[in-house]
Amino acid sequence: MLSIIVCTYNRDKYLYGALRCIAENGFPAEAYEIILVNNMSTDNTEAECQKFENDYPNVNFRYFVETNQGLSFARNRGIKESRGDTLLFLDDDSYIQQDYLKSLHQQLSEHPDADAFGGKIDPVFESGETPRWLSKWNYSWVSAIDMGDKVCQFEGKAFPIGANMGIRKAMIEKTGVFNTQLGRSKKNLMGGEEKDLFERIRQQGGNIYYFPDVVVQHVIPPTRTTKDYVKRLGEGVGRSERIRTLGVSKWKYLKRLFSELVKWGGTAVLWLGFAIKGQFERGNILFTFRRKVTSGLLNE
Repeated sequence: MLSIIVCTYNRDKYLYGALRCIAENGFPAEAYEIILVNNMSTDNTEAECQKFENDYPNVNFRYFVETNQGLSFARNRGIKESRGDTLLFLDDDSYIQQDYLKSLHQQLSEHPDADAFGGKIDPVFESGETPRWLSKWNYSWVSAIDMGDKVCQFEGKAFPIGANMGIRKAMIEKTGVFNTQLGRSKKNLMGGEEKDLFERIRQQGGNIYYFPDVVVQHVIPPTRTTKDYVKRLGEGVGRSERIRTLGVSKWKYLKRLFSELVKWGGTAVLWLGFAIKGQFERGNILFTFRRKVTSGLLNE
């Protein structure tokens, strides 16, 4: 069985639509369950879930409230309550394509060695306009990913993004669950919990696959395309990296500081390339982000 885990916090505007896409996927209802983890929402999340349950009575839908605030706590609750041997994590504003579950089932059947996986994520900008600063170098800032049209494995520093990722439960039993010191909580933009878990999977010799035909559309509201958001995101990334690496060793943290210097060099090269093309906005936003990452990395 596939356990589809959707964690939510004050996203009632999108939640019903995301759940409806799953229910109308044309996949046998007995082959999956939906686990909805409400992380102490204060909006109409509970009512939206009740509406969904009434509208789709044949779907195996299970609703839980996680009182510990934070995405990692919510995801871990979903893992604890799951009954399937494969765990799929979708965001509460991610809309899966019509053939998503069928394609995922086929890919997992063809790649039984896949211990974890991620799919393509297409950003859908709610304003109808793509941010002028967006480029392939910061595509992940809007939780989007496109590694092409061929199945491959994530290698090096690449790893799946939380809006569309999954893990075999057998691997979770080896690595442990998400680190609750990392990840978003309410309005903070810390992360790192996904990277931390996927690194542990790699340490266990696990294979992490990219499935290009397992696609979601991820809604990006205007608030996630502002310069202020980019600043807060960068600082959250830096703070997360500090906690994550120091949690391993001081040597790991020092290596991360060195890699930050390398990233500054890369940022300068990219800025020059954009400047030559007259695309200063794209170059400047990279410096803004890098500066805030460094700040978060150096300060507690």
